[in-house]
Amino acid sequence: MDREVQKLLYSRRDAACALSLSVRSIDYLISTGRLSTRRVGGKILVPVGDVRRFARNDHPEKLRVSADRTVAPFANRKRA
Repeated sequence: MDREVQKLLYSRRDAACALSLSVRSIDYLISTGRLSTRRVGGKILVPVGDVRRFARNDHPEKLRVSADRTVAPFANRKRA
């Protein structure tokens, strides 16, 4: 009798797959606080509820701009 268990926490890779984003984009969303995490041992896990919440909303802003890795909200900042 096989019963499928629903995940409560996603790995960064699983969260990226669920949102059709790259793992790098997931890392950015985590670092900016737009996705929360839980740490279990050495693993960084994203709660399924946060992934679903993120998916329910529109996000018209860009995650990154060009190859210089400038973050869109700070793109107008003067560089040192």
